[in-house]
Amino acid sequence: MIAAFGTLGRYLARRFLITILGTFMLCLLLIFMIDFVELLRQSGKFGAVSAFKLIYMTLLRLPAYAELTLPFAVLVGSIAAFLILSRKSELTVIRAAGVSVWQFMLPGLLVTLALGVIAVTLYNPMAASARAKAERLFAEAFGRQSSLLRTSGGGAWLRQDGADGPSVITAAAVADNGLSLTGVMVFQYDARHRFLERIDAKTARLNHGYWELRDVWVTRDGAPPEHYSVYVVSTYLTPERVLDALGSVISLSFWQLPGLIEIAEKAGLPAARYRVQYQLLLSRPALLLVMVLLGATVSLRSFRFGGIQTMVVIGMGAGFSFFLLAEVARQIGVAGLAPAGVVAWVPALVGCCVALWVLVHQEDG
Repeated sequence: MIAAFGTLGRYLARRFLITILGTFMLCLLLIFMIDFVELLRQSGKFGAVSAFKLIYMTLLRLPAYAELTLPFAVLVGSIAAFLILSRKSELTVIRAAGVSVWQFMLPGLLVTLALGVIAVTLYNPMAASARAKAERLFAEAFGRQSSLLRTSGGGAWLRQDGADGPSVITAAAVADNGLSLTGVMVFQYDARHRFLERIDAKTARLNHGYWELRDVWVTRDGAPPEHYSVYVVSTYLTPERVLDALGSVISLSFWQLPGLIEIAEKAGLPAARYRVQYQLLLSRPALLLVMVLLGATVSLRSFRFGGIQTMVVIGMGAGFSFFLLAEVARQIGVAGLAPAGVVAWVPALVGCCVALWVLVHQEDG
């Protein structure tokens, strides 16, 4: 029986690590080029920004985008590792020595499991932190204020911009996915960021181009409070933008999500996206293991029998079909139609069962 950390085990593990990381680096390069071109386009449209700053922002955004390609990198890297071993007849020699497919796959599975754990616990927090910094730099570089909704123990906070200047809105409770606010307080500033007035309202409703506040008290410096039944605060936000902001999880790390789920629920915010994202991160090591198994189903065939290209194409198609299934399941979970744990773990379980069934059929008859 092969020892996972013996000479052969270390060789196979190193082969897997090289091909997976090599594929991931190619993904990084491709994403960097595409994102840099996009930032160049935005720079020409919204204002000139130095090339150095654009490169810096691209590098900050890169880890979060690249994280999405990790399962693909593992799938392609696993297929490449098995094909290289097969092309050099190393798999034939290993099989002739009495080593089963399950034994020589073990080092690759262990390497992938370690990569999955590192990706969730270390890489993801780093990528989320870099992405958050990139968002701030993007707002500064292109003259746009960040308008993402954030939560704290005291409720929900929204920093926005409008025709009358920037403002900060806090609400005791949020309803209708962030479009309706209760217990509202607004700090309004002018275009030069000088304080203008404080607005206290019973409720607020987001319409296109403005917040409609009701039962309002407005306090200005040196003047007594004034009451209005209806008051309007301008905004560049749209209902779609608020919904998108509420659902954005790319800048949230694995370690932040449990606390944010609790805070969002207390603030009355929909927490389904946060719960689904947390479960997806928890299941990521299992997902990467499934990618290795899928890669094995199409790349263990000997080159002597031919048909390798067809099998690889089938494997890539199966991998993309699996990604599509996982994305559909994620959207179902975000919509609240199924528990977060189910939509995160069931696709990985189904993929694992299918891959194992194919391998058993191929290897053990």
